[in-house]
Amino acid sequence: MSRGCFVTGTDTEIGKTLISAGLLQACRNHGLSAVGMKPVAAGATEVNGQQSNEDVEALVAASSIAAERALVNPYLFSPPIAPHIAAEETKTRIDAKRIVDCFGQLAAMADIVVVEGVGGFRVPLYEGLDTADLASNLGLPVVLVVGLRLGCINHALLTAEAISARGLSCIGWVANQIDPQMSRVQEDIAALDARLDMPRLAYVEHLSEPTADMVASRIRLPEELVG
Repeated sequence: MSRGCFVTGTDTEIGKTLISAGLLQACRNHGLSAVGMKPVAAGATEVNGQQSNEDVEALVAASSIAAERALVNPYLFSPPIAPHIAAEETKTRIDAKRIVDCFGQLAAMADIVVVEGVGGFRVPLYEGLDTADLASNLGLPVVLVVGLRLGCINHALLTAEAISARGLSCIGWVANQIDPQMSRVQEDIAALDARLDMPRLAYVEHLSEPTADMVASRIRLPEELVG
């Protein structure tokens, strides 16, 4: 039976893709087949005549299963803007059922499916649909990535509350230091450890050239994935 998780974050540009790739690599290190999924992505360049998104490519590179891009990334928009705006401008309906169907096909291929959200937990995707709805529709436990910078404690606690309000299980959080100049890092981590009702899976210090292998070596996989 396939297992998986939904990776969300306190904001955009806080390292969800890096942590997702690290989770995929850590699963592979445990002898599990793993595939990444980015249901909605915004920001693409043309590579060999095809639209390409760097987050999607990072997940593909970290996966042990070669899956069709249409399954890994059902919706890709060229401009790097909010997905609901991109969808409106291109007259594209983001269909939750299509995403769930793609997930089901990926789940049939691998032991673990790591699904990366877009932006923060409540980012709108389409009329009546946001990232939180997507996590609920997929029925996956959540991993929360906290971008360590000034203000992260408030963002992390509000996001954790939003996840809980949707009735979703948050199986762990990752402290990812995105600000190399941040002071009192360990104190902030301790404050979050005391207030977040979930285990910390990793602290990833600021890395100049981070890789999935580096994150995998620092992360402790939750039992829900490897049990």
